[in-house]
Amino acid sequence: MNSQSPSKTPGLPARTAALRLLDAVCRRGETLDQALPAATAKLGNPSDRSLAHNIAANALRWMTALDGMIDSATKKRLPDDAKARMALRIALVQVLVLETPQHAAIATALPLVHGGPRRLVHGVFSTVMRGVESGELGLPEYPEIPGETLDRWTNHWGEKVAVAAGQAWANSPPLDLSFKTDDVGTLEGEKLVPKHLRLQPTVPVTELAGFADGAFWVQDIAASLPARLLGEGGRKTVLDLCAAPGGKTMQLAAAGWKTLSVDNSEKRMERFKDNLGRTNLEADIVIADLMKWEPSEPADAILLDAPCSATGIFRRHPDVLHCIGSRQIADRADVQKALLDRIAPWVKPGGVLIYAVCSLEPEEGEDQVEQFLDSHEDFAIVPVDGDTLPNDISPTENGCIRTLPNMLSEKGHLDGFFIAKLQRKD
Repeated sequence: MNSQSPSKTPGLPARTAALRLLDAVCRRGETLDQALPAATAKLGNPSDRSLAHNIAANALRWMTALDGMIDSATKKRLPDDAKARMALRIALVQVLVLETPQHAAIATALPLVHGGPRRLVHGVFSTVMRGVESGELGLPEYPEIPGETLDRWTNHWGEKVAVAAGQAWANSPPLDLSFKTDDVGTLEGEKLVPKHLRLQPTVPVTELAGFADGAFWVQDIAASLPARLLGEGGRKTVLDLCAAPGGKTMQLAAAGWKTLSVDNSEKRMERFKDNLGRTNLEADIVIADLMKWEPSEPADAILLDAPCSATGIFRRHPDVLHCIGSRQIADRADVQKALLDRIAPWVKPGGVLIYAVCSLEPEEGEDQVEQFLDSHEDFAIVPVDGDTLPNDISPTENGCIRTLPNMLSEKGHLDGFFIAKLQRKD
């Protein structure tokens, strides 16, 4: 065992931050984004913050398999939120996923249980490593979606989609870029729709040709679809609601819409303003609560990217599958209904309302729109033209868009979204 003083163990601060992140997600139900500032506050080096996030994110992604190996090496099951289990998850994921040497992984894991069951942690780690070396233990080909979510998705979308979700979860997502124009410059990649390029990240985004000139911004292809449904603006008015971090606003501004963007997060809107400045695109910005704010007059179009469970972006945010259950989904569905009811009068007669959620839950998508149409007879679905969508994505039977983990699987997958185009009758 490592007898060095815990405070002097090289690499320990990053692992301590990773432990705080896991504790925040698993015990307090926070997201990694919510927990990151406090958990990494004492880390002065950006690379240490990145390492802490990487360890925690991969531990969450592979948690089902990691816990299975831990449980195979203990006579009495460790509680899910026990510090010993957290430390073992951190040590094992470093060796099995991040390719950290065993001695470094255990040397930085033992101080995490200082004053606790260090001997137990060392023994379980050693037993698991022997099992890995003998071939008896190891990670599966793909991480397993956590139990409740796996059951829910299998029930909603079928086993094929649930399996594809695990496959999508295993790999780092490709980099999708949205461009102001159809000119992608010297960058090489695959164009799946106009004003788009998909590539594998090899350098930081800020170093890509065209970034400094504001030619593009990062935006998953699924997230780019809601604004695409509005087409060219011709200086008509559009409200981009829940607009941060700004990808949809930049799409709309680049397409000639006179855009007013509203979000209640001042911090997220700072990044929004930076992106607008870099791309030299124009939009009016309001920081406000949509349940208290209202526009001075109705708009030609509204794009509502509603607050949701965010289960559709699990590839980049593995924590959501450990934080979201049926209660949280129901709570968010209530918020979405209230927002839809409030903003419906803000659409001009003949105008269009785009409703979108980055969720794989029907309660937030298909069911939400069905309920809205039942109570707002002056709105109807405008079927989406399939020619505007990437290959492998087709409109649903009623003309909406539902993206699933098995779509674009040969090209790196995409986020899970539901999108409906609704028109207010004249």
